[in-house]
Amino acid sequence: MASPKILLGLTILLLGLSLLLGWLNTSKVKALRNDLARSVSDKETAMRLRAANDKKLKAREKEFAGATARVTAAEEQATSAEAALSKAQKKGAELEAKLQANETQIADLQKRAAETTVSGAGGEGILPNDLKMQLDDAKKQLEAAEQEKSILGDKVKAAQDRVVAMEEAKKRRGAGAKLAGIHGLVLAVNQAYNFVVLSMGERQGVVANSEMLVLRQGALIGKIRISSVEPTTAIGDIITNSLARGVQVQPGDTVIYAENTSS
Repeated sequence: MASPKILLGLTILLLGLSLLLGWLNTSKVKALRNDLARSVSDKETAMRLRAANDKKLKAREKEFAGATARVTAAEEQATSAEAALSKAQKKGAELEAKLQANETQIADLQKRAAETTVSGAGGEGILPNDLKMQLDDAKKQLEAAEQEKSILGDKVKAAQDRVVAMEEAKKRRGAGAKLAGIHGLVLAVNQAYNFVVLSMGERQGVVANSEMLVLRQGALIGKIRISSVEPTTAIGDIITNSLARGVQVQPGDTVIYAENTSS
């Protein structure tokens, strides 16, 4: 029969094993709880980032729709200006013809006046009253036509300048709309000389001297300006004053064209 000491030893041993298993189970439960808390936190962070990205995407889509509407409005204004210019040019041509006719008429009247001048007292030349009135009237018509022509010329020039300005604005906006949405990755960064190498180039639509936004996890961190373009890669200078303090562009960051680019 086992002695009391042996039974007491076995009891203490079993109790120790129970305590050890309980501690291990407690630690395991605590680790599982920590893992679950981290998983929940990571999921919430991912959901917040996704919501932020969705919000930014909707904002970009809204901006793109606005740019498209502005381009359409500019095209309509350009069409209207071109029609006004054509009308003004037609009227200018009519005035030119009228002016030439008046000049011909005045020359003819002056010739007739010289031929029909009669001598008065003292040998001074006197024009018949009706011929003189016709000559004066023709001169007034000529002056009015020249004045109207000058005014119309200013209007024609203003219309031409407006059409040119609208066409240039249309080209810039069209270029901005085409560039918007082009994106790629930063392949390498040279911090010493503040430039980056991009994963896209001329074939993807990259344009020299244009600006691109640098994003990390959907958040804007800075800007770069394209300095040189190759068929499939490009080099951009980091615009240092666009970076927040302590932030640096890194390989893997995303670059995209903003709606408005500077050329």
